Amino acid sequence: MAKPDTQEEMQKIRFQVIWNRLLSVVEEQAQTLVRTAFSASTREAGDVSAGVFNLRGEMLAQAVTGTPGHINSMARSVPHFLDVFPCATMRPGDVYLTNDPWKGTGHLHDITMVSPTFRDGKVVALFACTSHLVDIGGGGMAPDSRQVYQEGLYLPIMPLAEEGVINDWLLHLIRGNVREPVQVEGDIYALMACNEIGSQRLLKMMDECDLSSLDELGDHIIQQSKQAMVTAINKLPRGTWHYDMRIDGYEAPVDLVAALTIAEAEITVDYAGTSPVSTFGINCPMCYSEAYTAFGVKCIVASSVPNNAGSLSLIKVTAPPGTIVNAQRPAAVVARSMIGHMLPDVVFGCLHQALENRLPAEGTSGLWNMRLGAGQGISASGNESVTPFTAISFHSGGVGARPEQDGLSATPFPSGVRNVPIEITEAITPIVVWKKDYRTDSGGAGKQRGGLGQTLVIGSRENAAMGLFACFERVHFAARGREGGQPGALGRISLESGRILENKGLQLIPAGERLVMEMPGGGGWGMPFDRDPAAVGRDIRAGLVTTQAARTDYGVVASAEGVVDTAATQGLRGNREP
Repeated sequence: MAKPDTQEEMQKIRFQVIWNRLLSVVEEQAQTLVRTAFSASTREAGDVSAGVFNLRGEMLAQAVTGTPGHINSMARSVPHFLDVFPCATMRPGDVYLTNDPWKGTGHLHDITMVSPTFRDGKVVALFACTSHLVDIGGGGMAPDSRQVYQEGLYLPIMPLAEEGVINDWLLHLIRGNVREPVQVEGDIYALMACNEIGSQRLLKMMDECDLSSLDELGDHIIQQSKQAMVTAINKLPRGTWHYDMRIDGYEAPVDLVAALTIAEAEITVDYAGTSPVSTFGINCPMCYSEAYTAFGVKCIVASSVPNNAGSLSLIKVTAPPGTIVNAQRPAAVVARSMIGHMLPDVVFGCLHQALENRLPAEGTSGLWNMRLGAGQGISASGNESVTPFTAISFHSGGVGARPEQDGLSATPFPSGVRNVPIEITEAITPIVVWKKDYRTDSGGAGKQRGGLGQTLVIGSRENAAMGLFACFERVHFAARGREGGQPGALGRISLESGRILENKGLQLIPAGERLVMEMPGGGGWGMPFDRDPAAVGRDIRAGLVTTQAARTDYGVVASAEGVVDTAATQGLRGNREP
C-alpha cells in the first residue's frame, strides 16, 4: 500500500482550518448587516443572506444567518453580475446592486449587492449579500398587481458606488419612489457595510494565513463539498417518485406537481404538470424555485454537507416556462414566497416514498406575515388625520410533525426567519397587538402532533383605518398529515366583529375594528390513537389541546387539568394499547 503524501495531507488539514475561518468571516459579514439595518425584517427577523464567491461567481461559503430563499438564489445571482461587470473592469471601492427578480432573489423587494475585494491590486474574491426592503414602491406587498411593472421600482444590475464614490442620483431615485425612504436608504447602507466588513476580515485572514489568492482554497472547498454530496446521494435508492400538493392560490387553486429522480451522483426535480402562471402576483421565478427545492433536498439528503457551489451543483431543478414555478417576465411576482415556501414540502412528499419513516408531515410552510399600512390611497382618502406607515412583521403557523417528535409550533419553516417581537412593531408604528397566543387544537392529530399555529388580534392605537396587504396560504387547503396523521387546522382571517376577510389582496380594516389572524397548524404524523395518553395529558395542561379534542381525536379521556382516566381511555380506544 502506498504511503500517504504527508505534505498533501497537511495541506488538506491547513485548508480545513482556513475554511472554518472563512465561515466565521461570512458570519460576521451577515451579523454586520443585521446589526446596522434599519428595517425590522432585517434587524429582527434576519431576512438576509451573505456569502463569499470566487472570481467565477461560485459561492464558497455562506453565513448561517439568513434564509434559504435568499442564500440559494444569491448563490446563482453573482454570475449575472459578472456578465455585466467582468472582474477585469472592477476597481477598488466599486459596489453593484440589483433587485431584478429573475437575476436576484425572486421579487423587487429584495436588493442583492455585490462588491469586489482587492489584494495587491488584484481582485481576489467577491462578497454578496441580500436583504428584504420594507417597501419598494408600486402597489405594496399585496399580490393584486398583474405585471411586475406595477410592483415597484426596478433596478437593473448597476453601480451603486464607483471607486468609493456613491451614486447619489440613484439614492435620490430610490428615496423618491418608496414610502419609507429612511428605512430603505438605511438598509442599503447596511448592505454596503456588510460586504465591506466581510472584505476587511477576509484580507486579515489572508494575511495571517499567507494566502495570495483564494483559488486553491476555493477549489478545495468546492471539490470536497461536491464529493461529500456525491457520497450522500449514492447511499440512496435509485428511482423516480411523484408527489403533488394543492394550495389556495389566488384566483384559482394551484397544483404543485413534482417528479424527483435519484440517479448516480445527481438528484433531479422536475415540476412538469404544475399549474400555469397566475394572473396575480403569486408567481415564482425559477431562481427562487431552485433555491427552495435545493434546500428541501439538502435538508434530508445531506444536511451536514456545507452549502456552496459544489454541493448545490448536483441538484438539478427543471420546470416548463410559464408554469407558476418558472414564471417569465413580466409576470407579477411580489408574493413569490407563497409558492417557493411550499416546495420543500413537495420534495419531502417525493422523498417520503423513497425513505420510509424519515420525512415530516406537511406544515403551514408559507409565512403568515402581518403586512399593514396606512395613508392616502391605502386606508384614507387624504382628509383623515392618520399616521402614514408601512410595516411588515414576520409570523408563522405550525410545522408538520416528525416521525419521532411533535411539530414545532409557530415556527417559520422553511424560511428560517425569526418571528418579530410585537413590541418592536408597536414601537415603530401605530399598531397595537391585543393578543398573541398559541391557537389551541390547531396542530394535526397523530402519534406525533403537528405544530400549533398562533392567533394575533391587531388594532390601531389611533383608532384609525389600516390597509391589510393579505397574502396567506392554507386557508382553503390544509397541511396534510402523514402515515395516518390528521391535517392541521385551516387558517382564518377576519375582523373581530365577525366578518371574514379574503386570504389575498389589499383590504381595509375599518377604524375601530381589530384584525384577527388565526394561523394554520402542521399535519400530524402516525395514527392519533397511537399517541401516548400521558403526552395528550401534557398538551391539555399546556393549553395546546382541549379535553374535547383529546377525546375525539386521540381517544383520551382526561380532566381539564390533564389527568388521564386510564380505564375510560382504554375503553374508548377499544382496549388498544398505545
